[in-house]
Amino acid sequence: MNETRRSERAGMLAVALTALLWGTSGTAAAMAPELSAVTVGAVAMCGGGLLQAAVNARGIRAAWSSVTAQWRVALLGGICVMIYPLCFFGSMRVGGVALGTVVSLASAPLFSAVIERVADGRRLTLRWTIACALGIVGSAALALSRSESSHGDTLSGSQSAAVGVGLGLLAGITYAGLSWAMRRLMNRSVPRGAAAGTVMGLGGLLLLPVVAVGVPSVIAHPETLGVLAYLVLVPQFLGYVLFSRGLGRIDSSTATTITLIEPAVATALAVGVLAEPITAVGWVGIALLATALLVLLAPRLPASTGPASTSVEAESSTGRSTHEAVPRGRRGA
Repeated sequence: MNETRRSERAGMLAVALTALLWGTSGTAAAMAPELSAVTVGAVAMCGGGLLQAAVNARGIRAAWSSVTAQWRVALLGGICVMIYPLCFFGSMRVGGVALGTVVSLASAPLFSAVIERVADGRRLTLRWTIACALGIVGSAALALSRSESSHGDTLSGSQSAAVGVGLGLLAGITYAGLSWAMRRLMNRSVPRGAAAGTVMGLGGLLLLPVVAVGVPSVIAHPETLGVLAYLVLVPQFLGYVLFSRGLGRIDSSTATTITLIEPAVATALAVGVLAEPITAVGWVGIALLATALLVLLAPRLPASTGPASTSVEAESSTGRSTHEAVPRGRRGA
């Protein structure tokens, strides 16, 4: 059990590092104001996804029979990868940064829990429930603290708020969906690298038409290429490499909960690099997000005696059921 818990913590730390990298995206994108948010998001996700597929091409070929056997899951994940950046950045553009951030990121763990409950029959643990609640409240506090300094091409009135909420919910469910799809492939005998490369690569291919629309604006502003290269290589490529490593050890609902620390990182960078102000409410939000991470990483209390409690504890600590164990010794990038 101690070894299992150490493996789970390693997965959580990998996802936490992912959130640190993802948290730099907003500050980096601010360095390219000439490009629309949708163009930046599409180019970053498309480039990162195709690079994932290229690096893991050998693993994908080796696991092709397992991938094709789960083609519906892989296609669902690819579609989610395509939709997620468009809805996420679109929500912030239409409804404002505060609204888009809260609805998109805070809804993802809830959608992940629902997906795992319906598709996998998983039960929610008290630890996850507490961490998720802290993360959602912390994200909301951060969004409120930054709402006065947020600006952009937002619409006015209740219609823009409704559209922003709708896009944010789509971003949350597609982020949860791509996380679940990668995890599901890993649980069904697809090596981690091949699973990530397949899902991200499909999403990258599906995003190519959107990228093509944004190419003229990129060509018109070649100074933005450095920003785009960073977004492709660091948050999207390296970030999803670490994210897939974490998903190999923990369930998708826990992973999406941990990535709620992303807005805390984004806020810290906005304060330190972009000189944006942060209120006391914002610092409270950061503290709540840090507490949520500590709740997930805290040592597990000894399980109560009895075979039923032991079974539940084992499943929650490994993030997988006994009949969905990830095969060992099959690695990817």
